[in-house]
Amino acid sequence: MNRATGAALLLLSISFLTGCSSNSQSGSTTSPSSAENKVLHIAWAQWKPSDYLQTLSKEFTKKTGIKVVVDQIPWTNYQQKIETDVWAGKSDAYDLIVGDSQWLGIGAADHQYVDLTDWSKTNVPWQDYSDNIKHFYCEYNGKIWALPCEADAIGFAYRKDLFNNPQEQANFKAKYGYPLAPPTTWKQFADIAQFFTRPQQHLYGTALFYAGPSTYDGVTMGFMQTLWCLGGDLYNQQTHQIEGVVNSPASVQALSFYAQQLKQYCPPGSENFYYNETLQAFKSGQVAMAMDWYTFFPALTDPKQNPFAPNTGFFVSPAGPAGHYISLGGQGISVSAYSKHIDWAEQFLQWFSSEAVQKQWATMGGLTCNTSILKSAAFQNATPFNAEFAASVPYLRDYWNNTAYARLLNITQTEWNAAASGTETPQKAMDNVAKQQTQVMQENHLTQY
Repeated sequence: MNRATGAALLLLSISFLTGCSSNSQSGSTTSPSSAENKVLHIAWAQWKPSDYLQTLSKEFTKKTGIKVVVDQIPWTNYQQKIETDVWAGKSDAYDLIVGDSQWLGIGAADHQYVDLTDWSKTNVPWQDYSDNIKHFYCEYNGKIWALPCEADAIGFAYRKDLFNNPQEQANFKAKYGYPLAPPTTWKQFADIAQFFTRPQQHLYGTALFYAGPSTYDGVTMGFMQTLWCLGGDLYNQQTHQIEGVVNSPASVQALSFYAQQLKQYCPPGSENFYYNETLQAFKSGQVAMAMDWYTFFPALTDPKQNPFAPNTGFFVSPAGPAGHYISLGGQGISVSAYSKHIDWAEQFLQWFSSEAVQKQWATMGGLTCNTSILKSAAFQNATPFNAEFAASVPYLRDYWNNTAYARLLNITQTEWNAAASGTETPQKAMDNVAKQQTQVMQENHLTQY
């Protein structure tokens, strides 16, 4: 979710979610033919994908006569602005909102988003999207509230000059009994991270996400995929029980592996690492492997930003004995219930989701969810990491998107960071998560995650 918002935003979100009531107001529609100024406003955070969308939207304007303005709001106050101005203030300033998947619960339960279920049946090419993409980016409570916009996933960069060095290869095989290569399992990942950890040379095996509440979702996004791959879970998928699941032996062992074993192969201070810090650790030559979001990998392919760019490779986040799961990032795009141009907004969504436009989106640098495009040679060869991103999409999985997600997230951010910082044991951290999250779900009368 490369959800780059700070602690203040999370606390505001918590207070908003616990204090707001459901409202059923929705915006009225205005026919394009009756509008004097045909302008469609899209709210999104300030970053490169927003630039891509603004440029791409010129084609929509040529086709329809409707001008599109992508209002870019700094990441540091993007969520706050949507919550206060739009959801609480019922502002019609934005017709479409590009929001994180976990906003779907709020958008649906509090009628902040337009229900697109019936409309999408005949206007969206659902056959172009895999089931997990539709479920995690678009659905809440069995209905459609968004379409995929900018997809994303956690992946890894690695130093090819180290991995391909004949002496390193010989030494690794002699020690571990198999060839040195980008890991496909978390066991292999741990071996390689251990092998390249050489503090006396200022080199460490890896840089991972461990940062706590001040980074919104850092350690949660980094650890969740390992939790699932190693057989743990956040809750029981059938009974929705948290106690005994998130603090089960498998879950505790997974946290011990991620927050203790792997952390010893990271640079000092890594308990504060999120996507900026892992990128910097890689670019400075501190680590052999670095976790990050695919959205930010262009910085590692640019020689002006990364001195190791010619020797930088990428690999898919590893699998585990319990399966292959990868943390989902990116955002979907929803129609604001307060828009006065809902028909224009839906027209834009129909246009944007078409395969032809998704090809353009991918060509510009956007990360598409369209299955046929992901499989194409044109997409996979467009960047050094596109093939790995395409291979990751079938394994994407998300966490909570209900109305209490902010409180649930704050708990894991606090507790899992404490385990990584050494102030709590993995068992204690998981027990705290189980107790506190159960209380949150009960207080909010929630069963759906």
